[in-house]
Amino acid sequence: MVSLLSLERKDPLMAGLYFEEFEPGAVIDHPTRRTVTETDNVLFSTLTLNLAPLHLDAEYSKNSIHGQRLVNSLFILGLVSGITVPETTQGTTLGNLGYEDVRFPKPVFHGDTIRVRTEIVSKRESQSRDDSGIVIFRHMGINQRDEIVCDCRRAGLMQKRSAAEKAAAAAS
Repeated sequence: MVSLLSLERKDPLMAGLYFEEFEPGAVIDHPTRRTVTETDNVLFSTLTLNLAPLHLDAEYSKNSIHGQRLVNSLFILGLVSGITVPETTQGTTLGNLGYEDVRFPKPVFHGDTIRVRTEIVSKRESQSRDDSGIVIFRHMGINQRDEIVCDCRRAGLMQKRSAAEKAAAAAS
């Protein structure tokens, strides 16, 4: 397993990796973990107008196949993606290009703690921009029982180090 966490950054706003630093097959076990709360679920569900009783109504959910409320899956997708930012894209991304193969193989409940593992699937030069390349990430959200609760692929447009260094030199 290749670790990308050993690369040092002086500027915490540029903690992410540049396109050249990503290696297909590398795996990052992100150090940040987060316990999901009832407040997270209720707030996210109501802010996004997802009023499904499976997320909001404890009495209704007692009779569901899970016997309790489920955490909104789009919150989990956002949480899993967010946890990856410091070690992958903070300050070095030019934007997300899309998600695919998004799956939620196990449910998430209030009180579950989520950690994330990222695998670098592939990378290629951008066909339309010479200052960047496209990296395909596989993010896996894993609960405290070591069950995968979210699994997705994400394409990110990543800045090249050489482009960042040129911009910094021009600014000084």
